[in-house]
Order: sequence, then structure tokens, then C-alpha cells
Amino acid sequence: MKNQALLVAYFSRTGNTRVLAQQVHRMAGGDLFEIVPLKPYPADYDAVVDQARDELDRDFRPALKTAAPAMGPFTTVLVGYPNWWGTIPRPVATFLSEHNLAGKTIAPFCTHGGGGMGRSVAEIRALCPDSTVPDGLAVPGGSVNRAENAVAGWLMKIGIPPRT
Repeated sequence: MKNQALLVAYFSRTGNTRVLAQQVHRMAGGDLFEIVPLKPYPADYDAVVDQARDELDRDFRPALKTAAPAMGPFTTVLVGYPNWWGTIPRPVATFLSEHNLAGKTIAPFCTHGGGGMGRSVAEIRALCPDSTVPDGLAVPGGSVNRAENAVAGWLMKIGIPPRT
């Protein structure tokens, strides 16, 4: 039976965060939603790095391709993303700022190339000041296929018993 109180929302450009989000979803349940920008990022890595830096510098909020489900039924949103320039990618900032998440728990998880969570949790707390934002889960991009134990431990830590 679906747990309507839980949403797993994620942004992934290379697929690493998608793999991690699918693990989180399998273990936590609830609904799954992919955050997709209306205009895709370039395929070239250096072009993405440059664009991400420019978007961060301007606090740009790109339009999203698909509307998220109504947030009313959800008490917890597990939000996944790659660490870009030490924080959340701008499509995630769009997602968080476009919804009333007051009173909800926003639990972050990210993939990274060595920067861990960076300052992303602090930014999420600033974007969602009336939400509870527990510590997040950071998984190196090259380890996402072996992250089940880390995901299960994190879910237990934030009060979501993993499904078996």
C-alpha cells in the first residue's frame, strides 16, 4: 500500500542521484517525483559546470518541465540532488521555493564527487524556514550502486523504518 505521507523528489543529470533516489524510494515507500528543468542542461561537462556556477551566482530559478504533485498530503519530502558548487542545483531551489512546505520535514540526500553535503542543508533550511530539515545523507557518485546500507541507516536515523 502506498504511503501518501511521503514524497521522494530528486534532480539528476548524470543518473547517479536517480539511482540513489530509487534506492531511497524502494526502502522508504511513498511517491516518486523527478525534478526536471524545462531547458535541459548541456551534455558537455564543462558547459554544465559553467552554467551551474552562473545560475548559482545569480540565484537563478529555472522553470521546471513537470509540476510536482500537490504537497498537501505529504508530511515528509525526501529531496535528492547532486552537490553542485557546494550546494543544491538551481532546479532543486525552484522546486523548494515553489511549494508551501511549512510544517513538513524536508530530508536531504545527495551525491557528490568529494564535497559531501557542502552547504546544501543550510540552504534548504533557509529556503524552507518553517520546515524541519534533519541532517542529510551524502553518497559519493561512484558508490551509489553500493549505498543500500547507508540509505537504510539514514532512514532509521530520520525516523523512517526501511521496508524490507
